[in-house]
Amino acid sequence: MNTPYAPGAVSRRSFLKVAAAAGGSLLVGYWPGESTAASTGAAASAELNAFIAIGADDSIVLTMPKVEMGQGTYTSIPMLIAEELEVDMEQIQLRHAPPDAKLYGAPFGDQFTGGSLTIRLLYEPMRQTGAAARMLLVQAAANEWKVTADSCRAEHGEVVHAASGRRIKYGKLVAAASQLPAPEKIALKDPKDFKLVGKPAKRLDAKGKTDGSALFGIDAQVKGLKVAVVAASPVIGGKLKSVKDAKARKLRGVRQVVRLENAVAVVADNYWYAKQGLAALDIVWDEGQYAKLSTGDVRQLMVAALQQPGHIARNDGDALKALAADGKRVEALYINPMLAHATMEPMNCTVHVKGDGTAEIWTGSQVPARARDDAAKVLGLAPEKVTLHNHYIGGGFGRRLYTDYVVQAAAVAKQVKGPVKLVWSREEDIQHCLFRGLYAHAVSASLDANGKPVAFSHKIAGPSNLAAFAPGWLKDGLDIDNVEGSDIFSYDIPNMRSEYRQEDGPVPSAFWRGVGPTRNMTVLESFMDELALKAGQDPLAYRLSLLGKQPRAAAVLKLAAQKAGWGEQLPPRTGRGIALMRAWGTYLAQVVDVVVSDEGEVTVKRVVCAVDCGQVVNPDTVVAQIQSGINYGLTAGLFGAITLKDGRVEQSNFHDYPILRISQAPKIDVVIVSSSEAPGGIGEPGTAGVGAALTNAVFAATGVRVRELPLRAELLKKA
Repeated sequence: MNTPYAPGAVSRRSFLKVAAAAGGSLLVGYWPGESTAASTGAAASAELNAFIAIGADDSIVLTMPKVEMGQGTYTSIPMLIAEELEVDMEQIQLRHAPPDAKLYGAPFGDQFTGGSLTIRLLYEPMRQTGAAARMLLVQAAANEWKVTADSCRAEHGEVVHAASGRRIKYGKLVAAASQLPAPEKIALKDPKDFKLVGKPAKRLDAKGKTDGSALFGIDAQVKGLKVAVVAASPVIGGKLKSVKDAKARKLRGVRQVVRLENAVAVVADNYWYAKQGLAALDIVWDEGQYAKLSTGDVRQLMVAALQQPGHIARNDGDALKALAADGKRVEALYINPMLAHATMEPMNCTVHVKGDGTAEIWTGSQVPARARDDAAKVLGLAPEKVTLHNHYIGGGFGRRLYTDYVVQAAAVAKQVKGPVKLVWSREEDIQHCLFRGLYAHAVSASLDANGKPVAFSHKIAGPSNLAAFAPGWLKDGLDIDNVEGSDIFSYDIPNMRSEYRQEDGPVPSAFWRGVGPTRNMTVLESFMDELALKAGQDPLAYRLSLLGKQPRAAAVLKLAAQKAGWGEQLPPRTGRGIALMRAWGTYLAQVVDVVVSDEGEVTVKRVVCAVDCGQVVNPDTVVAQIQSGINYGLTAGLFGAITLKDGRVEQSNFHDYPILRISQAPKIDVVIVSSSEAPGGIGEPGTAGVGAALTNAVFAATGVRVRELPLRAELLKKA
């Protein structure tokens, strides 16, 4: 997700603070808006719990400011700390950060993980924090030995004085180091001296996830725990009218039936008993005003919104004037379908409302402070009376940026004595997801005599996720997420206009892995192929001719094309498509190879991706995230669409909302460009880049231009 905060826009230096904790630990962390003055003494330890605590026993505990949901955060952030602190990765212990937007929300004031922002925002602060701790420890040793600090060095958790051969472990220095002021100037390593950053590192969370010891939200176990399953209104916006529960109450293990405004839950001794109880209920719903809503209605609404004025994100030259004067302009309408997140771990939350005016929560959330605060409102408690334990997340993709499942669990638990774990079934998870919205795009271009675009217009209509999630991030009313990719479209076009019309519609929407660019880059890069065809030029050569001012973009295109064998003669019904993606501070190009059967079935054989994401922390993570993002994007392109009929989501499980299987996954080759540029995001670019490469490959194989995904076999059959 794009934000008004650019890496480096906030002074990292002003964050640093130092304190001593009871027991002699050294605490070093950073906070927004704080001065550099040191805070010392045990009284400060309650406030200073971020981010490094070095104990007298040589323990090093890193409080993780971001959550781990498979993206590698729990390895890359420790690498930054360990690099500057001069310790081995094995020496670092990790703990989940508690809900605290003030301490762990810098520089946003909102504690969240998403938007491919983690490394972009924390690359400098984490290095600063590790380096500051190292400098304090070195200074403490120098003071003890009565030598200069520059005659000492740190290595493997010790300070060494080379001239005398003396060395001392960090643990013996923390008491003295904690009494020193924060360094006035932080000495960061020169990247050429990196020992960890930029080199492959084993995932620190891999062992627990392999042997089953890692705890996800759904694994929460509490004494006396009951399990609840829920049925929400099947119609969007519907409410609970009545429920007969006599049969359910007679079933083995069923303890309680809880009624909510728009849902009903069954509480039982285990999940199976609760499911049986739910199936036995006789529920009547008030279907409300959207009882006849269809996908076609939503589509029509968004297409109509394209005719209304919107907010301008980019307006170079006068594209509208140039387009209006060109009777041969190229125009197209593209549609992005609604999509579910379909995370491996369905929505779940465990809540214990206690008799002493407190509550305890166990879950996995991308926004732990919001989750706690929203649950506290439902429970009628002050936030400080609610303890939230955040766990590993079995898939976020933006879905767990929202707290609806936590709020629902709190509402159920409020009526239950003892702890209760609310678990959504897969059907509930898919049919009551906060979907990626349906978006309509109007694109048009005017070409000169050489086929190059002299004017280009891109207008987007659809729901605004920022308006609901973080209205303060709107820029003069413009949802900057919805135009990302379009607003910085890389090609040299003298008259370029990007515009967004907000149309929220009746269907709840949310961020979806890759957010704005997943929609925009699929449209724009597919349309670029249309322009290349109109100009009678090769799609790669056409793009490169327009990238004279964007060397990083041109470089990844050339590299991906070279590795993929661009220009080779391919068999019939086989196609190769290329697309460029620029967003989140990252440039990447993908080449997709497909085979389309005579019946119209598409098989993706290979994907080549060249990525320039600036300074790389862990190349293994970059490759894994690109592979994951590509497979997630291919799932959407090949199969993904949530459709509505009579106000109901028609899909319910993986039989009708399929996920790419291992046997269907293509060979993926990832080539990383060595770069000293500032780190870019990597969690979402793979997804955003693959859609257009897929549709362009399908066109190359069949001659059919797909402007509305997913691919449909009936349109791609051999004539």
